[in-house]
Amino acid sequence: MPTPRLPIAQARRLAALVLAAVCLLPHATAGNPPSGNGTPQAPALSRFANPVDGIHTGGRITAEDLPALRAAGITHVIDLTPGAETPDFDEAAAVRGAGLSYANLPIAGPADLSRESVDAFDQLLRDTQGPTLVHCASGNRVGALAALRAVWLEGAEEEAAIAEGRRWGLRSLEGKVREQLARDRCLALAPGQDAAAACAAGG
Repeated sequence: MPTPRLPIAQARRLAALVLAAVCLLPHATAGNPPSGNGTPQAPALSRFANPVDGIHTGGRITAEDLPALRAAGITHVIDLTPGAETPDFDEAAAVRGAGLSYANLPIAGPADLSRESVDAFDQLLRDTQGPTLVHCASGNRVGALAALRAVWLEGAEEEAAIAEGRRWGLRSLEGKVREQLARDRCLALAPGQDAAAACAAGG
């Protein structure tokens, strides 16, 4: 039995309706992927995470990145790298010269993942005005501070804090973050003058 066919005029109308529906669907190209909140990002921000509205996190930037970042709406940069990591690049001068505000909180490694650093990180985030880029060399230190902030300042449970840290960029420092949180638990449970030494030794 032959398959029934639609009249040509009706088939054309159906094709037009399908095409219109497809065009109305939200989509993102490879150069304009959605953020973590589902909002399409500007191409200049595509290599950065977007863990919360108004905050982008990731790795190192260069002077060449700044015009595009400004055009994408970034108004403030928080740099977590010590100046010694990029001796040939004065990031503070370059960022300010591009018309953006700049703050630096040098986190050289795990030893700097202290309560004081987390407090300073939290204050920098609270002080930001407008869309902000927070970066280190890869985003790993950003995520570590975010995870510790979630526990120490926001009262999150460890696994929820680790998940939050990963959204901000936490990777290889996850073990160090967990060690710090384990020491905290040990100190909370171990009375006596020797508690700090015992907890630091993993006791």
